[in-house]
Amino acid sequence: MSYDTQKAEAFGDRMVDVLNQGALSLMVSVGHRTGLFDWLDTLSPATSTEIARESGLDERYVREGLGALVTGGVVDYDSETGRYTLPPEHADLLTRRAAENVAVFAQYIPLLGAVEDDIVACFQRGGGVPYARYPRFHAVMAEDSGQTVLSSLIDHILPLAPGLPERLAVGSRVLDVGCGSGRALNLLAATYPNSRFQGFDLSGEAVAIGQREAQERGLENVRFAVRDLSQFDVEAEPEAFDLVTTFDAVHDQARPLSVLRGIHRTLKRDGVYLMQDIHGHSEVHHNRDHPLGTLLYTISCMHCMTVSLAQGGEGLGAMWGREQASRYLEEAGFQSVSIHRLDHDIQNDYYVIRKEAAH
Repeated sequence: MSYDTQKAEAFGDRMVDVLNQGALSLMVSVGHRTGLFDWLDTLSPATSTEIARESGLDERYVREGLGALVTGGVVDYDSETGRYTLPPEHADLLTRRAAENVAVFAQYIPLLGAVEDDIVACFQRGGGVPYARYPRFHAVMAEDSGQTVLSSLIDHILPLAPGLPERLAVGSRVLDVGCGSGRALNLLAATYPNSRFQGFDLSGEAVAIGQREAQERGLENVRFAVRDLSQFDVEAEPEAFDLVTTFDAVHDQARPLSVLRGIHRTLKRDGVYLMQDIHGHSEVHHNRDHPLGTLLYTISCMHCMTVSLAQGGEGLGAMWGREQASRYLEEAGFQSVSIHRLDHDIQNDYYVIRKEAAH
């Protein structure tokens, strides 16, 4: 096998860039969590002392963090005045006022880095890393879905199933499987007071957040429960729900096919199953040009797949893809499946699923 020196040098340059960009991801996450970007957006141009005074942050940390953000091309710096500026074009992608805040996704990098030792051990011995090792994962997922799902749920996602918003307005029984911290379910409950909503999730921490938010908002038509869905195919209440939803939840279940069969069992004959899951294909070579492919495979390896394996599960992974998802839905008994994309969302596919094929 011949050795290409130019290829080696180019790859060396690329790996240096990987190190810089990886470090920058950490600092973008810190900038989001501390509110530094929001303060910069408000105060620019400003010195590190002015930013620290207004924000209440420590000036020494602000200055050093800004060093990384300046050298990373995120923040501008005027050496004559000592003032930092967050360009408006960058603020539109990094602040809480932004419709698409990319800094939210940067949080996955340090979050996953915290379990690197566990993942290394899994590479060597197999097994998985349990949910308990990810104390902030549900909070980050809530921010993530807040931009991709919640912002579009009422006006764009529900109408993918013709007549569904009207049925919810009149009154339906709805189940959200793998509800997480319940933001989607609470939004639905607030929007459709004539319908009744139930959420199931394995995480007691997430369920408690959903319950607390429902109480604070005075929502009396929504309930949450901690539940292991590994036997949902035999334990699900038969033909009980008009609508079942899963938001980014099926692929990290211990037994995803059992969950899908349980959804089929608990859905009424004329009901709708709405599944949001990661956009992708089941074979890696079809994902080479995926704009988020590397990030999604990494999240899958270091969270979605491993938490399933930690339960003795299948370890399906986030990148199970449309093809395998379609096969599983067919095996679960569903006859009608249509897959949709939303213009603003490069990350997800939206499946509208019914028990029987349309006549």
